[in-house]
Parts: sequence; C-alpha cells; structure tokens
Amino acid sequence: MRFVLMIEPQQGLTYEEQLDVARRAEAAGFEALFRSDHYESFPGAADNPTTDAWAVLAGLARETERIGLGVLVSPVGFRPPGNLVKVATTVDAMSGGRVEVGLGAGWHEAEHHRHGFQFPPIGERADHLEEQLEILHGLWEEADGWSFEGRHYTVRDARLRPRALAVDGRPRSAAGHPRPRILVGGSGKARSLRIAARWADEFNLTSATPDQAAVTFRSLDDACHAAGRDPAALARSAMVGVLVGRDRDELKRRENDLLTALGARDGDDDWFAERRSRWIHGTPDEARAAVERYAAVGVERIMLQDFVPRDLEMIDLLGRELVRQN
Repeated sequence: MRFVLMIEPQQGLTYEEQLDVARRAEAAGFEALFRSDHYESFPGAADNPTTDAWAVLAGLARETERIGLGVLVSPVGFRPPGNLVKVATTVDAMSGGRVEVGLGAGWHEAEHHRHGFQFPPIGERADHLEEQLEILHGLWEEADGWSFEGRHYTVRDARLRPRALAVDGRPRSAAGHPRPRILVGGSGKARSLRIAARWADEFNLTSATPDQAAVTFRSLDDACHAAGRDPAALARSAMVGVLVGRDRDELKRRENDLLTALGARDGDDDWFAERRSRWIHGTPDEARAAVERYAAVGVERIMLQDFVPRDLEMIDLLGRELVRQN
C-alpha cells in the first residue's frame, strides 16, 4: 500500500501551518500531500479563513524537497481549463515535477455563489468536467496547433510553453509529450466511472467501506472495458478518514479533539460509530488491519484524510506505524 496525507485547510489553516504539515509528512515518509480545493470554511466553524489550493502548492513546491503535491479535487467551476493547465504546469516546474492534478465537478453550491462562480446542475457540471479533461490532455499532450470545439469551451491553435517536466513514471502522449498524472474522484456514480475510464490515470473513491469499494471497482472495470481500456491501466485509490492513537487514552483524546474541531458534541460515540467501517480508526494494530482490508479489494494507495492536521504528532505516528511498515 502507498500512503498520501490528505488535509482540509479550509478549516482555517494558515499557509505556515500547511507548510508544517507538509514538512512533517515528508519526514514521515508519505508519498504525497494532497489538499482540498475549497474557498468556504467547513466542517466546523463557517467563518474560518481559507487559502487558495494552487497558490499554497506553489509555496510548498519551493519549501519541500521530495514529497509529491496535489489537489483532491479542483472543481471545474473555479478555473477555466487553460488557466488550470498553466497554473498546474507552473507549480509543477517549481516542484521539479512532483505535481498531480485532481479534477471534479464540484458540489459546494454556497461557496460557488459567494465567490462569483457559476454552479449549473450536476449534469452540466459533468459536461464541463469531461470537456476540461479533454482540454487538459490536449494542451499537455498534443502538438502545437491543436484545437478543440466543445459546447462550453473552445481552443484554437494551441501552444503551451513551457510543457510539463519529463520525469520518470509520467504519462506520455504518442508524440512523446509528458504530463502530470490526472485523478478523477467520486463516490462511484456511473457517470464518474465512465469519465474516469476515459480520461483519468487514477480513480479516487471517497467515503466507502472496503466492501463498497469492491463493488465500485467491479463497476469501474466494466466502464474501462466499455471504453476499450485495460482496467489494470487505471489506478485505484480511496480517500479515507483517519484517526489513530498509540493507545486507547491517546485515541480518546484525539477523538475529543476532532469532535471539538468539527463542532460536534464531546464524546459522541454515535458520530464515530457511523464512520468506523470506512475510516482508518483505532490503535496502530487496528489501523493496519483496516489498511489490509482496503488493499484486499484493490486499493493501491490510501489518501488518509486528516481532520486534525495541527496534531503533528499524529502525522509522526502514521509515518511510523503505517507508512514505514509497508
């Protein structure tokens, strides 16, 4: 299993706090640090300060050395596709080729409206997503002069400079042009699977138990076959909530810290009961057993979704007990 640390900085994290997390995750051996792309504060207090995901990644690119960097996921309504490609390519160059790009249809209607972003119905947002993904591939992979005519976007006589960095393991087009890996995330709805099968290098499943993941991945195999693609060519990951303590006392303290951060009632066992089957939650032995259940159904890397990122000691613990044990 490969491990990514996933954080939700819209909970009020400053850039300096995100840098602390990134450096701690790098030292702990995580493969990558991903962050959400939101302008609205949640879960918890609704008025915490927020930061722009790609601006933060640009800073982290210069202040870390090894760890991969990514966004899970950027809503299509936040940036036109040419802007996203240019920003991602810039941050990629700043990082030495460590960037991955996650893209999704977006779901948080209020934050779109509060920042002047359009938020059409989900069917239209999914149409935008498919066109944006095709444009990302075209701008990164195709020769100069490539054009695209869609319902929502048009590209004429494309020329991208600089292109993405050529680092080992990256996808390359038939023309030899490299690009960052592209992730599509979702809960496993049919259209998201079809989109991932057509355009993604990795499908990231959110909020699913191992049993649910197994069912979704079988449907993803079917979507790949329908698209004429070998299912083995599409990587599978899962974004999974994480809360781990060295012992029961430390775990209980972290549970209370998390509930406080989210504005939930202190010691609310029902809140955790609803999530234990789809979280990495418990002592180190219990956490490793949960990871093994995800690995058994085909998850290749886990995005550990950390809702208490200021607790840097938990990142150290995850590194010792999970990341370095694989």
